[in-house]
Amino acid sequence: QVQLVESGGGLLQAGDSLRLSCAASGFVGGYYVIAWFRQAPGKEREGVSCISSVDGNTYYADSVKGRVTISRDNAKNTVYLQMNSLKPEDTAVYYCAAATYSDSDITPSFQLWRYDYWGQGTQVTVSS
Repeated sequence: QVQLVESGGGLLQAGDSLRLSCAASGFVGGYYVIAWFRQAPGKEREGVSCISSVDGNTYYADSVKGRVTISRDNAKNTVYLQMNSLKPEDTAVYYCAAATYSDSDITPSFQLWRYDYWGQGTQVTVSS
C-alpha cells in the first residue's frame, strides 16, 4: 500500500522560504508521478508541481513558476517542494499525491482523478 506523508508546513511571513517534504513508501516497481497540490479555504484543489519517476522531468503551475522547485531524493524516497518568496496567496493546505502508471509513457498532469494516493496534507500560512 502506497503511503505519502507530508511535513514542513508552518506559519511564515511574506518573502520567506519553505521546504515541504513528502516521504513515500509502498511503491513496488512500476512508474509514477509525484505531485504537490494545494487547497486554500473556499477554493478548489489545484496542482502546484509534479515530477516524473521515469525521467525526472518537472512541471509547474504558472502561478508558482520561478518561485518553486520540486526535487526528489531517491535514496530517501522523498520528494521536496522548495518555495521561495512566499506570498499570502500561497496560504493553503499542501498535499502530496501519487499517480501510478503501468508503462513509462507518462504524460504528467494536474488532473485530480489521475492521482491514486494522497497524503494527509500540511498547512502553510503566509502572513503579509
